[in-house]
Amino acid sequence: MKLISIVGARPQIIKAAAVSRATLEHNTKRSGDAISEIIVHTGQHYDENMSEVFFEELDIPEPDYNLGVGSASHGQQTGKMLQKIEAVLIKERPDCCLVYGDTNSTLAGALAAVKLHIPVVHVEAGLRSFNRKMPEEINRVVTDHISELLFCPTQTAVDNLKKEGISRGVHRVGDVMYDCILFYAKRAKPVEQKVLERLAIQSKSYYLTTVHRAENADDNVRLTNIFEALNEIATADCPVVLPLHPRTVKCVQKLGFDFSNCVRVIQPVSYLEMIALENNALMILTDSGGVQKEAYWLNVPCITLRNETEWVETVESGWNILAGADKQRIIESVRCRHRRQDVSPESIYGNGKAAERICNILHWLQTQAESIF
Repeated sequence: MKLISIVGARPQIIKAAAVSRATLEHNTKRSGDAISEIIVHTGQHYDENMSEVFFEELDIPEPDYNLGVGSASHGQQTGKMLQKIEAVLIKERPDCCLVYGDTNSTLAGALAAVKLHIPVVHVEAGLRSFNRKMPEEINRVVTDHISELLFCPTQTAVDNLKKEGISRGVHRVGDVMYDCILFYAKRAKPVEQKVLERLAIQSKSYYLTTVHRAENADDNVRLTNIFEALNEIATADCPVVLPLHPRTVKCVQKLGFDFSNCVRVIQPVSYLEMIALENNALMILTDSGGVQKEAYWLNVPCITLRNETEWVETVESGWNILAGADKQRIIESVRCRHRRQDVSPESIYGNGKAAERICNILHWLQTQAESIF
């Protein structure tokens, strides 16, 4: 079987790492039924700290194609990706096209494949924020409705698809990012002390914050409220560590916001460094879906800087608080020190073998008389 994996943003590279590793393990067990993977990087994240270092650190093969699309408006970026991905698909003629998550790379890959009658496989299908103003929501809804196979991380995701009339080709496999956190957490241990010393911070004596979603970064009022809250909660004894996404850097520059001396603004960090920072944080404040889950898995309290989340299980368990961009609510949530209910992550996100299940399902389907491949 020949499959093409489309990646473009750092969360997709992380998810693809789990699947790539599983395909290699699959091939050692079934040498006669090998899965050949071709990796296509759209270049949506093109900064070295947001892309290249992830391939090196996660032991993923270098992309077979790097399309170098870069940053642009949604329409321009998606259009360029669609054109370039189509050319690769025509050349390679894969049995299926794997897309991950909810970015413009996801949508472009799915559209290019379905128009060439190549089955689309959506990893992390069924997520919904129910906020159609989010570009990610549009991307994930459209991708789900044109996919042949939909690999869901949770039962909630399966239920969401069922409500939209999608039941064929749906499989609850668990979360591939949970696979990654279990696999790479040990590798992150030697990194912990180095990154803490470099930033001159102590374990459990800092808040870790990430802000990159368009709803926050592109809204001056929301962004100002979030940053003012960070200035207020940050102290000399418990600073805020803020790895700043490139898109947010530009927004901050336009805004002209001044952070207090206790807010440590740093460049984006590698995946292992991020796990190390998450694991040692007193609390995490974020608008990232992946970071919300990692906080849950690492037992670090989380405050989500959005009005809704796709990962409702983290909220229902009491480990994640939705504070939006309300300055006072953010401050009050930080002081709340909430505690999680005793719920096993495995009961929600699987047993850490989601990628293995994906490979097994793909292999099994290929052997069937009425295969989609």
